[in-house]
Amino acid sequence: MQRIIHILQTFRKKGDLVLLFLCLLTTGFGCVIIASATNYLGSSRFLTVQLAATILGVLCYVLLTSVDVEILAERREILFAIDAILILLLIPFGTDGGTGNRSWLDLPGFPVNIQPAEICKIIFTILLAKVMQVHQNHISSPRAVFPMAFHLVFLVGLNIAISGDTGVSLIFVFVFMVMAYVGGVKLWWFLAAFGAIAAIAPYFWANIMPDYQKNRILVIFDPTIDPDGLYERWHMKHSLLSLTGGGLTGQGLFNGSRTQVGALNAQHTDFIFSAIGEELGLLGCAFTLLLLAAVIFRVIYVSLRAPDYLSRLICVGIAAALIFQVCINVGMCLGLVPVIGLTLPFISYGGSSIVSMYLAMGIVSSIHAHPTPSTRSRYIQPPQ
Repeated sequence: MQRIIHILQTFRKKGDLVLLFLCLLTTGFGCVIIASATNYLGSSRFLTVQLAATILGVLCYVLLTSVDVEILAERREILFAIDAILILLLIPFGTDGGTGNRSWLDLPGFPVNIQPAEICKIIFTILLAKVMQVHQNHISSPRAVFPMAFHLVFLVGLNIAISGDTGVSLIFVFVFMVMAYVGGVKLWWFLAAFGAIAAIAPYFWANIMPDYQKNRILVIFDPTIDPDGLYERWHMKHSLLSLTGGGLTGQGLFNGSRTQVGALNAQHTDFIFSAIGEELGLLGCAFTLLLLAAVIFRVIYVSLRAPDYLSRLICVGIAAALIFQVCINVGMCLGLVPVIGLTLPFISYGGSSIVSMYLAMGIVSSIHAHPTPSTRSRYIQPPQ
């Protein structure tokens, strides 16, 4: 009991209450949209799961606030093992959840499925930041860059090989690039990486990438591919019909002509932004982006105020993941990027997604609450 009281006192005095408020406001708005987008099913199950996941997420947020993130980061080997085990569990317990990707864990006796990659991306951010911190005084040397690249290639390769989920794997790549750049890795490393990718891309495109994935990319640029919108263009076509059907102010919650009959697939998950456009219009979409921008800016604000290299990098990595997910999800709904199955943070339905978001925000709150732990004094700060 004393431990619980101590955790609550620490949270009340030092936790980032502003960030928690912004997260709850965004999640609450998302719950309203989920209720409307699933209304045609005549069931409140989705809303119930989302609310339960939010409560669990808030508890994780409070708990993590009382834990110094440096303590977590010190256990690099354990973090690496957890990442690997979570993804390897997809071999015996993985399920596609109707998406085509074996990305969810269907554990016996567990009431909901879990997407391990959502948790892995948070662990990966901490792990990468710790590796960079250890090598920060020679961050652009091969003995620093190679361990960083190893963690990325191992995790992304393992996840794609087992789950086939390229979309989530791209989050890891983007987080790696942003953290490496902000952490001080020289530009020529990025040029070398892009050159290597450009060299192998033609072979990968011609011999490895399946035709349906190629068409998902080509359909954005080539109007002759599936002009009737029956195959590759189906999601794009229906998403734009819903998104543009609301005009400036929308048709009203629980009144969308397409949303209320379930005309758009995954309208409560991947394409929830299109449902917002139909029922709340352009103003609703702008409000959604404003809420998400407020959360992201708060994370960046904590990063800018963090006094040490490790904390700044972790916040930057978390902000990068949020930015990438928002841009790709909105881009999918607008038909500007391929459909790769990424949810809209805090808004889309998904228990794993919501809990992982609050876990990530709890880490940011921990950095806000523990600005100068003594364990960091052993490291030499790089020159500014």
